[in-house]
Amino acid sequence: MSIDHAQDDNRAPPPEAGRADSRAGSKPVVSVTDVDLNFSGVKALSGVSFDVAENELFAIIGPNGAGKTSIFNVLSGVYRPQVGNVTFLGENLLGRRPHVIAGLGMARTFQNIELFENLDVVDNLMLGRHHHVGYGWPSAVAWVGRARAAEIRNRRRVEEIIDFLEIETYRRMPVGLLPYGIQKRIELGRALAMEPRLLLLDEPVAGMNGEETEDMARFILDIRSELGIPMILVEHDMGLVMDLADRVMAMDFGRPITTGRPAEVQAHPEVIRAYLGTADDTEEDA
Repeated sequence: MSIDHAQDDNRAPPPEAGRADSRAGSKPVVSVTDVDLNFSGVKALSGVSFDVAENELFAIIGPNGAGKTSIFNVLSGVYRPQVGNVTFLGENLLGRRPHVIAGLGMARTFQNIELFENLDVVDNLMLGRHHHVGYGWPSAVAWVGRARAAEIRNRRRVEEIIDFLEIETYRRMPVGLLPYGIQKRIELGRALAMEPRLLLLDEPVAGMNGEETEDMARFILDIRSELGIPMILVEHDMGLVMDLADRVMAMDFGRPITTGRPAEVQAHPEVIRAYLGTADDTEEDA
């Protein structure tokens, strides 16, 4: 298995080393500074700031409603914050539409699978190559020269991703007939087909059993070590987050509680309170 990638010759260190030095001396791929997001007076995000370095796996955790998906929607251009700034590879993202941001190299998976169920695996992955077409309809109709070369190149990349994610058996099957865990893998593959410079993973193991979760964790580590793609991970599975992430930002009610190494964040008293409550909280609820 091999997927050609612009960063293949500068592969990431093993996860253990990555926890120590993934940010050392590297410029941020994405920076979020003092972002506030309001909806009709309701604060969805308040004072959110973080950055993600090259080859870093940055996780965002928090209870339901903490603002995790809102952050993804700000990054990908679905929402525009009222306050703050967001830059990606040195480009200001505020006011840019989602397809423009995707064209800059930001890819996203979704908590709820967003695949075309009647199309097979190959065709679903080919949809991730739309930014790499590079020819118009006259060339496509004639099916010569530029169009033919681009189609061959794009299909070759898709086959490499199929091999990478170990879904060769399903390549010509309609995705609606495939197991849930395989569909989540195909969703990841479509994002990889874009050749992203940053990958947003929105609850990639939600609804999976233990074996499927282990497989997805392995692929996430492979993306980092073999492709060198930085990632932002939103996930409720704390075991997965603590095993994979270099740094973690904990959120509650739209505001950051703390950011740091996984063990530090896990032990933070405000994080424990947000997830588990305290004796006082329990008495008040009673």
